[in-house]
Amino acid sequence: MTEREKQLRGEWFRYNDPELKALRAHCNKEIFRLNSLDNSRKEERLKIIKGLFGSAGENVNIKSYFQCDYGYNIYAGDNVFANYNCVFLDVGRIEIGADTLIGPQVGIYTAAHPLDPELRRSGVERAEDVRIGKNCWIGGNVTINPGVVLGDNVVVASGAVVTQSFEGNVMIAGVPARVIKKL
Repeated sequence: MTEREKQLRGEWFRYNDPELKALRAHCNKEIFRLNSLDNSRKEERLKIIKGLFGSAGENVNIKSYFQCDYGYNIYAGDNVFANYNCVFLDVGRIEIGADTLIGPQVGIYTAAHPLDPELRRSGVERAEDVRIGKNCWIGGNVTINPGVVLGDNVVVASGAVVTQSFEGNVMIAGVPARVIKKL
């Protein structure tokens, strides 16, 4: 099994594998192109996003500066908006439901590293997918950790650190995030 196949299955894989390095290099070139375009050039930006992401619906708007590892592991529904300076570490799959708004400086992370220091030094990691439902609102400076699933209509208050999954129709806030209101 290749390292990429292990990656996509959520198994431990070697991130310094030549195929994965080449895929990250390609992504870096496309991200550079995206970040070099003025944010007002929405059609050109969407064309790059559709070529980079696993899938992108209509009217997806990702503001610069934006960073990701691979691109092909990001799946965005229609009318997804991500504000300035977002980082999506898409070692694993990141699914963002339609009509979701993402504030500035949001980090969505799927990369998980070993707790054991020797294993961590060996150069392996694994992916834990993140799924965000439809019609969510993710406030600025939010961190969403690996393996999190958010249901539809979730509102995440600014600055929250989301370490666990939440069902739909709630507002969450804090470090770590917890339900503060049912919607």
